Amino acid sequence: MVRTSVVVIGGGQAGLSAGYHLKRRGFDGDFVILDAASGAGGAWRERWESLRMATVNGIFDLPGFAKPPLDPSEASRTAVPRYFADFERQAGLPIVRPVRVTAVRPGPDLDLIVETDHGTWVTRAVINATGTWTNPVRPHYPGQETFAGLQLHTRDYESAERFAGLRVAVVGGGISAVQQLEEISRVATTLWYTRRKPVFRDGAFEPEVAGRETIAKVMADIEAGRPTGSVVSYTGLAWTPYALAAQRRGALERHPMFTAIEPYGVREADGSFTSVDAILWATGFKAALAHLDPLGLRNSHGGIRMAGTRVAADPRVHLIGFGPSQSTVGANRAGREAVGALVKYLSGQLDPRTSSVVGSRAAGGSAGSSR
Repeated sequence: MVRTSVVVIGGGQAGLSAGYHLKRRGFDGDFVILDAASGAGGAWRERWESLRMATVNGIFDLPGFAKPPLDPSEASRTAVPRYFADFERQAGLPIVRPVRVTAVRPGPDLDLIVETDHGTWVTRAVINATGTWTNPVRPHYPGQETFAGLQLHTRDYESAERFAGLRVAVVGGGISAVQQLEEISRVATTLWYTRRKPVFRDGAFEPEVAGRETIAKVMADIEAGRPTGSVVSYTGLAWTPYALAAQRRGALERHPMFTAIEPYGVREADGSFTSVDAILWATGFKAALAHLDPLGLRNSHGGIRMAGTRVAADPRVHLIGFGPSQSTVGANRAGREAVGALVKYLSGQLDPRTSSVVGSRAAGGSAGSSR
């Protein structure tokens, strides 16, 4: 059993940002980053092989460490992990991997017990940065288990070649769905199914404006304790080069969701039958937070009410890379915000029972005040 002031769970962009700011604020030697992966890169290590740097939505620089020039034709699952590994070495972060956190439980006094497949840590605070990649959304439809063809989720997608010559149902209305639909439609016959009619934004896309608007909408949900929706439910879809290519190929003809799955196809909403050889569930991901369930953070709606990065009901727990900080720029900012709030909490400025400020003394710049 190891004791430390702060445990960061997850070694992707948000977790690395938190580690950087913890070290800057004087926690060196008094925090640890537990990462389930065997190497640097977070979820980028698992992206499909055909996702190139020219296609990704953008990677924001890690704090204090600018990206080198990146080859647009390089696979994102090699380019981004290499950049993350260079950052880890330069920052000298205390990362332990591969370590999978199985549960976080209340401990004696105000401690938290972090249980893993490689031992137990006792800590005063947790910064959770586990993202979504390990929690894919897999909808179930009647007859799904009888399907005789290929079924896989975006998480398992490698390249379009696996679908060459097949009739493929692509399910989902998000960015990954459109990217994979465009790729697969080059080599196969595709049918696009979504629960709601996809909304493509008109006019020029202004990232800063759209980003601010999206953050405001997501913040309103999490501060009210409502479960958040998918990214595109807030932003809509952009007419990216791959979306335009899919449109030119006729692949963006959307079908309402089928009602059932049969061995050799799907039963359409109007009762007709469509033959398909494969189903790709590009149905997204949810925040991977099951290990926090012993803390009882969720409300009756299934959401977690937040105040910034902090769980409103528990100042010991911060969620980053969550809600409005799922983007790479948001993850960086959330790491800094979470560390700033924990400095106040660990120095006694926040009452753990009420989460309100109880003193005006300075937080200080070192973890020594937290011990």
